[in-house]
Amino acid sequence: MEVMHQAERGLFELQRGRPIFVTTADSAVLIAAVEGLEPRVLSCLKRLGHSDPRLVVTGYRVAAMKWAPTNGDGAGGPDERGSRIEDGGAHVRIGLNGSSSPEEILRLSSAAGNHAPHDVRLSPATEAEAAGVELARVGRLLPAVVSVSVERDSCPPRSGWSAGDSRLAVSADEIRSITSPTSTRVRYVSGARVPLEQAEDARVMLFREGNGLFEHVAVVLGDLDSWSDAVPVRLHSACITGDLLGSLRCDCGEQLRRSLETFARVGCGVLLYLAHEGRSIGLANKLRAYAIQEEGLDTVDADCALGFGPDERGYEAAAGILRHLGIDRIRLLTNNPDKVRAMEVNGIRVDARTPLHGSLNAHNLPYVSAKARRAGHWLEEMLSGSRKDR
Repeated sequence: MEVMHQAERGLFELQRGRPIFVTTADSAVLIAAVEGLEPRVLSCLKRLGHSDPRLVVTGYRVAAMKWAPTNGDGAGGPDERGSRIEDGGAHVRIGLNGSSSPEEILRLSSAAGNHAPHDVRLSPATEAEAAGVELARVGRLLPAVVSVSVERDSCPPRSGWSAGDSRLAVSADEIRSITSPTSTRVRYVSGARVPLEQAEDARVMLFREGNGLFEHVAVVLGDLDSWSDAVPVRLHSACITGDLLGSLRCDCGEQLRRSLETFARVGCGVLLYLAHEGRSIGLANKLRAYAIQEEGLDTVDADCALGFGPDERGYEAAAGILRHLGIDRIRLLTNNPDKVRAMEVNGIRVDARTPLHGSLNAHNLPYVSAKARRAGHWLEEMLSGSRKDR
């Protein structure tokens, strides 16, 4: 368990703008997250490193920007699967000009359009650098780090705080302990009856992932113990802009309310409110993606331009919550084929699927169309109504 604790401490450091060592058996790097990078931290990397600073990004970012090597240091053609450490070699590092500022590095990591230097130098990321990117990604920072090589012997002999200063060392293996989907476990924390507009007998239960990073909520309507059929279930990704603010850019808020109305009508149901904001890239990156979409990219390409995959969500935690509730057969309210497959893979039988549509408007039509066209969501009926209206 201590291994996982060490990786979590490393993520805590990155989220606060502090550099950390990432080590393998025979190499080490000192990295800092691009998000929140300060001049003093960049200066620290330059002072302590035995190499020029490098920007390490995912293959998704490189593919989205259509960057290609121009000086023979090719990355071997990173593919569009991009960002998982298990893919091996999918992360890419870019040589930085010695005078690059934090603002310039942030643009190179996240802005749409070709912001690469004239003589972009691409090469495969090392195992330690790739692990650093994954640690940033799982913490919902921009999946990009600045890296310098350091002597392996200058790091602590075991994972921990380096002697004489406050920099932490974490191994690539330790980072895998919290970035691997198999590490997703949930435990019940608390619950209470919370009367809702749709059902006064509703119960709300909170679950926390084993690594402590994310919390998910189960909203239970009706008596599960007496329900003999497949339980109606909605896997709902948290959407602050849609669920809370009523954003017109998506139909999430309507889907949330219609799920609860459906459960109240049939007498039973479970809504899992999952910490998957922005398809699990987090609110900050979701807002960055919205800004990029204003430049003409659709929702999938905008996420990839930031270095994320088309959909970063995993449903292992959702399946674990359903098992805790004693549910192994469900009727899933969804338009997303990935959710159906994920439940089946994780041992939850999907007996039936019920479509769940919101309302189309001029603001969410591009989003809904992209989900159908790019991700294969079952939205033809919803979109056909829009075409008839036009």
